[in-house]
Amino acid sequence: MKIVLSIGGSSINPKGEPDLDFLKKMAHLIKESKNEFGLVSGGGSTARAYANAARTLGASEYEADNVGIVSTRQNAQLLVAALKGAGVDVSKTVFTDFDQAKLVTNKVVVMGGTIPGITTDTDAVLLAEAIGAKRLVNISNVSGIYNRDPRKNKNAKKFDKMTYDQLISLAAKNDGRTAGTHFVFDMLACKLIARSNIETHFVDGRNMHDIKNSIEGKKHSGTVVGK
Repeated sequence: MKIVLSIGGSSINPKGEPDLDFLKKMAHLIKESKNEFGLVSGGGSTARAYANAARTLGASEYEADNVGIVSTRQNAQLLVAALKGAGVDVSKTVFTDFDQAKLVTNKVVVMGGTIPGITTDTDAVLLAEAIGAKRLVNISNVSGIYNRDPRKNKNAKKFDKMTYDQLISLAAKNDGRTAGTHFVFDMLACKLIARSNIETHFVDGRNMHDIKNSIEGKKHSGTVVGK
């Protein structure tokens, strides 16, 4: 089975430097799995900081996006290094083109951001469509989908399951469409998983047990989005 993992920069580089323990554990988990994978890395706080700096210095939103994309590709290179170090059959190149990525015969293909104007959430769904993956796992520093930001509201409610329409409705209230906008999944990505019926799991990057279960389609403490 082909599965896409959208790995947030908040998991790869949570405090301004790479989390080597997370990277090694992810590489081991992927090595032990019988599935094939497409990996897309986000830029996290580093990408947001650089995009904001560029914006402050007078850059356009297009230029700010390009600055942020660099951070996603750096994180992607770290994923490649971790996978190679663990002996995983991974593509040596961080791909920027979906048509090229879908031709890869390795167990794992890795991408960062692609073009200005779309997030790595959307990149992950497009990769899933390109390689024919019907399951996508979104790994971030949030333990699922909430009705409001759980870091700002202690009464935020987490959803165990959601329909595509419910997720789209929630994203519509939070997707700012600017570089570094911080919501668990952007509007375009939400609509793309709906059109292709891609079962999407949202789990906390600090919980390897949940990540493993989500990859296998088993019960976990995050959120599952589907029909």
